[in-house]
Amino acid sequence: MAVGNLPHLKIRPLPELAALIEGLKAEGKRVVHCHGVFDLLHIGHIRHFQLAKKFGDVLVVTVTPDKWVNKGPHRPAFEEQLRMEAVASLEGVDFVGLNAWPTAVETIKLLKPTIFVKGSEFVDRSKDVTGAVAQEEAAVVSAGGRMMFTDDITFSSSNLINRHLPQISQEASDFLAKFSTHYRDADVIRYLDGAKPLRVLTIGETIIDEYSFCETLGKSGKEPILAVRHCKTERFGGGILAVANHVASFADHVGLMSMLGKDDTQESFIREKLNPRIAASFLYMSGAPTIVKRRFIESYPFQKMFEVYLMNEDQVSACNRERFCTRLRGARPRDDVVIVTDYGHGMIDDALIDLLSREARCLAINTQANAGNYGFNTVSKYPRADYICVSEKEIRLEARQRQKDLYQIVEKVVEKHGCRRAMITRGQKGVLCWSREHGFAEVPALAGHFTDRVGAGDAVFAITSMCVPQDAPADVMGLIGNAAGAMAVGMIGNRTAVERTPLVRFIISLFK
Repeated sequence: MAVGNLPHLKIRPLPELAALIEGLKAEGKRVVHCHGVFDLLHIGHIRHFQLAKKFGDVLVVTVTPDKWVNKGPHRPAFEEQLRMEAVASLEGVDFVGLNAWPTAVETIKLLKPTIFVKGSEFVDRSKDVTGAVAQEEAAVVSAGGRMMFTDDITFSSSNLINRHLPQISQEASDFLAKFSTHYRDADVIRYLDGAKPLRVLTIGETIIDEYSFCETLGKSGKEPILAVRHCKTERFGGGILAVANHVASFADHVGLMSMLGKDDTQESFIREKLNPRIAASFLYMSGAPTIVKRRFIESYPFQKMFEVYLMNEDQVSACNRERFCTRLRGARPRDDVVIVTDYGHGMIDDALIDLLSREARCLAINTQANAGNYGFNTVSKYPRADYICVSEKEIRLEARQRQKDLYQIVEKVVEKHGCRRAMITRGQKGVLCWSREHGFAEVPALAGHFTDRVGAGDAVFAITSMCVPQDAPADVMGLIGNAAGAMAVGMIGNRTAVERTPLVRFIISLFK
């Protein structure tokens, strides 16, 4: 049934491959299955396939599709069709398919190979930080097969790409080279894993991000305004909803406290967008809608034109605030960290700030400047914080200093608030981190390209906040924050949360 060295005939859809394999096994053939990204085909892959073929009669290779390549926002270097063609061009490979799932587990269950083969680097299960190898072995055994390993020369596509086809800046490469002399990837990942048992409470305004995608028609015929054709609308859970979703990708115990508008709560949509493990508690503002930020986007290229805020921030009543504080008092003792994202739209007042400052065991604060609060929503509202994460523009606004040395500004702010940690996000310049034990650390940006910056700061803040009660070093927090930010700016808005497995694999790829 093999088709020789004809690459285009070797590439088959998964359902067709499943039928082919069933027939081959009925003929008594031993079908061997290999799976991977194969982003840069190299001699290690070739040797791996040659040895795998010796375990059976027919070699089937499945390739991870572009959307599931979890090695960072700059990968894959080669798109899926090219990667399949490269693998199919090898004489010893009989068939190639494109996987349809994030891992090989479901593919193994569908294809039911006689033998599933991994490289020697996967023999040591302690290095399997994602748990994928164990899941793959369980899948192949359940399908009546077994897992085997090849043992020959190994190379890393990530290492070769990082060295010879770099997708990050030279500054970032130099930083990682120096960083890796002090830390291994496991040293960084343990702080992500350490978030799992934490009890985390998230507090802030609920915001629905609405993206209206349009095509520009041009100037209106009768008035000096821009006319557009509406294409589609997408709605995401933004504000504290996005922060909580990021946290819930890492921590098992996540609470959320927020306010919705009583006039138009949109609560069904909001709860639908929340990770199921989040315990959400809402109070309701009379005479106000739930906040919606509606952005109008030129579909291609992705370009924001303008935005409209739907809100009434003056309607948070004293009664509602007191109910919020009462509910908060009962929740505080059990939380390892309280994450407050203050968008400055009226929910968080002096009484709530005072309560949080006095009672939170570990208090992480992010205050954001936006068109609705500019100049009125700075971190000085909070008399105490264990961790502050703001942008350079926001901390300069806090200090009323455009040009003053950033290090001096940070030192003054953290002294005032009694901070243990601080992180200043600087866009393409990366982040400036500070800790009481380790001082300052500058970490360059890791993003190779930007799709949308909305929500990126929330992702950085949410994930790094869980490192604070673990006393993570400043440079480690900076690397984690930049990795999370690089993944976030590659997404449209808050369409999805930054998940643990893709972030872990990205960090591992940086150490190759």
